[in-house]
Amino acid sequence: MAAFLLASSCALWEDITKDWTGGEASFIPTPMEVVDRMLEIAQVTSADIIYDLGSGDGRIVIRAAEKYGARGVGIEISPELVEISREEARKRGVSRLVEFRLGDALKADVSPATVVTLYLTPEMNSNLRSTFEQQLRPGTRVVSHDHRMDGWTPASTETMPGTWYHDHRIYLWRLGATK
Repeated sequence: MAAFLLASSCALWEDITKDWTGGEASFIPTPMEVVDRMLEIAQVTSADIIYDLGSGDGRIVIRAAEKYGARGVGIEISPELVEISREEARKRGVSRLVEFRLGDALKADVSPATVVTLYLTPEMNSNLRSTFEQQLRPGTRVVSHDHRMDGWTPASTETMPGTWYHDHRIYLWRLGATK
């Protein structure tokens, strides 16, 4: 029995940590309470255009549309997750406000965004920094779940209780005040 528990624990830990070790993020959904807090910290309103890079099942832009009436664009590399996102937006009645695009988060044009949300790897965040500096306008908010942006000082950092293996950190940067 002890060997089974040890093997199960090792397999679970491998699943958890594989997303923190490579350059490409796997799909691990942001818990809804963290989604809600990310949107609150970013002070999202109906005037915002949210871009979620690596949007997974679309929950961040869908929630922003439902709760605030914000428009949103999710960029996701997985065709299956793009389709799941589109279907969920239809079910929730926010298709007119959100769009899901199949694409590489590192190559996306984010220039229309007023808010950008991220739950990527630290390496991907670092790779996006120059894109943000070139494309985003002053005042744009960038919110990241769990990972910093190298070279930028966050306007705020918040920790939320998580699971047994880690708490959730939320970082907010405001362009024009980050460099």
